[in-house]
Amino acid sequence: MHCAILTLFPEAIRPYLDESILGIAQAQGKLRLDLVDFRNNALDPHRTVDDRPFGGGPGMVLKPEPIFATIDDVEQAHGPFHKILLCPRGRTFDQARARELSRMERVMFLCGRYEGYDERIRDGLTSSAGGYEEISLGNFVLAGGELPAMAVLEAAVRLIPGVLGCAESAQLESFETEWLDYPQYTRPREFRGMAVPDVLLSGDHAKVARWRQEQAELLTAQKRSAEQRPANSDNT
Repeated sequence: MHCAILTLFPEAIRPYLDESILGIAQAQGKLRLDLVDFRNNALDPHRTVDDRPFGGGPGMVLKPEPIFATIDDVEQAHGPFHKILLCPRGRTFDQARARELSRMERVMFLCGRYEGYDERIRDGLTSSAGGYEEISLGNFVLAGGELPAMAVLEAAVRLIPGVLGCAESAQLESFETEWLDYPQYTRPREFRGMAVPDVLLSGDHAKVARWRQEQAELLTAQKRSAEQRPANSDNT
């Protein structure tokens, strides 16, 4: 995957992107990551990327010119990207979308700031080559799109075959099935009076599998409201 992140703060997010799963994916050659400061394409000596909203109101709005000039530069160099605008009005991100994104060749994240985007940015992206969508992490507001971009990217990249050391890890965790993940334990067998369940020490793989499924179903029933539970769940 070739990913371009358009942001005003590339150095603020670079350290995280070069560590852990994302760093491993880059070292393996499975992820190419470009951090692009769209302030570099501002049209004036002061490198202005925002301005007051027409019609009045608080805050500042991102201008379309620097963003589209940056997109044009990136795509002229590498070809069309699937573009993702991080914003509260977008589709709520989930594991299914992460898996779809993991199969894409080129993905571009646009990280907003201030009071949001000039609406013509959305209008222009709608008809752009490579596809366009808006993604939200939930019903809350952050200072910018950088944290959501990193979250979406990591969720997708860890699903690229070969990035995780054990492929089964991604297949058995929460949201890959209809259930939340079952409880996990490791050494020591007892800690501050809390013991590992006997079934996990039994060596009986069939019993372990049944226990894990039961626990996954129980946790899903406890942690998810009736509306969020799987449609075929028997937990009521």
